[in-house]
Amino acid sequence: MNVKSRIRIAAAVGAAALGLSLFATPASADTPTPRALIGVGSDTTQDVLNGLAENVTDVNGNLLISSYNATGSSPINVGCAAPIARPNGSSAGIDALRNAILNNTGCIDFARSSRGPADTSTTKLTWIPFGKDAVTVAVRSDSALNTGTVGGLNLTTAQLRDIYTCVKTTHNNVALTPLLPQSGSGTRTFFLEKIGVTEAQVGTCVNGTVQEHDGTALDSAGDIAPYSIAQYIAQTTGVVTDRHGATVLGKVNSVAPRNTDGTLNVAFPYNRDVYNVVPSDKLTGGATPDANVIRAFATANSEVCKLTDVITGYGFGSLGTACGATTIKGER
Repeated sequence: MNVKSRIRIAAAVGAAALGLSLFATPASADTPTPRALIGVGSDTTQDVLNGLAENVTDVNGNLLISSYNATGSSPINVGCAAPIARPNGSSAGIDALRNAILNNTGCIDFARSSRGPADTSTTKLTWIPFGKDAVTVAVRSDSALNTGTVGGLNLTTAQLRDIYTCVKTTHNNVALTPLLPQSGSGTRTFFLEKIGVTEAQVGTCVNGTVQEHDGTALDSAGDIAPYSIAQYIAQTTGVVTDRHGATVLGKVNSVAPRNTDGTLNVAFPYNRDVYNVVPSDKLTGGATPDANVIRAFATANSEVCKLTDVITGYGFGSLGTACGATTIKGER
């Protein structure tokens, strides 16, 4: 039995022992009848939230979360007076949440985010972590980019900085065609920060319009793109729809993105927490605390944080007691 099969089977057995629905069916996304808590945003965490949504219940045992995917038909019906445009990415999801607060619509209750706050000038929103991810770069397996003295692609942070500012234009005699996720992607923001490149410094050689974590977009030998390691694991083990195409993950600074058993290397140089963002007023001590928001997300004993087998089953690392912390606050 190969490593991928062992990961998937072990996760499923663990979930079954707890009576959990680990592998969410397509129907679990974009629920026809919105549940009590509506979430939108990050592509990175849409699938694990779909899995969590099939297991998180209110005090009466009713399913609590509707989490709408980053891509698909638009607009979407989330129980508002009128449908809304589908938010694609962390920033778009956070903006939708802020708009719901500003207009007092109650349409959006949380935003999925693969990045922390970009603006800490206020404490209106709280970023609640629930899992660990990391980001590396992917290339095609049949490209000469996928070679190196230590096996496969191995780039330094300095090289990646040069690639995405168009200073370095070839590698292994292959003309590079660097890609970035669409504007508003949390992965885009996180990756650029880690390699030390601002949006203004992104070079003209970069195609910054591809959907994140979609390996099928890498269709030529020189293509290189940032990729969530957790998403790649979930895709290649059959837990979610496989979008990895012909891609393989590269090393950064000689560090492998996965452990020898195929799981996420949480010590990877570009590791990050992933979050559910909620209005701070909805938490304990806020002006209008919401028992459902608190039950679902807040504290290490929250319903989401209890579901470690679901979180790790979708390729993410466990945060342990750091899951559910409510100390990270910001505006957007």
